[in-house]
Amino acid sequence: MQLTAARTALIAVDLMPRIVTRDLGPHLGADVVARTVTLASAVRDGGGTVVLVRVERPDVAEQPPGSDLVPELAPHEQDLVVVKRTIGAFYGTGLADRLRERGITTVVMAGIATTMGVESTARAAADHGFDLIFAADAMSGVTETEHTHALTVLFPRFGTVLPTAEILPLL
Repeated sequence: MQLTAARTALIAVDLMPRIVTRDLGPHLGADVVARTVTLASAVRDGGGTVVLVRVERPDVAEQPPGSDLVPELAPHEQDLVVVKRTIGAFYGTGLADRLRERGITTVVMAGIATTMGVESTARAAADHGFDLIFAADAMSGVTETEHTHALTVLFPRFGTVLPTAEILPLL
């Protein structure tokens, strides 16, 4: 497998302080962030697109502290920042069109939680015709069991599951 970096986007889902600091499994939030930062750097260096997704709840007038992205993932000028109001990052955000405008054909998924925001976003990406790669260790679940189930049963139906170390040389 080889990727064309300029046609690849990293979609990093919900890496906000209030989510990253939760009790997660199997990976700590800090480890997910560190691996995502590494992937983001490689994607940017190859001319690809980094999509940073954060959530705001429409039923809350003032968003809770931690609705901004973690400082390590401060957006670069060329990045796309998506504010979602549902579980996934595609519904109502125009993300598919924005990716197509940039010539993106493949998305690499990272973030928290594996079986919530990441999975919902990945399913929508597949529905929109994007090829998918799942960065297995650049995401974590609410529980290790949920995370493992997604990586071994669900995600292989939509794309390729690889550790970050095996994705980097492809870029």
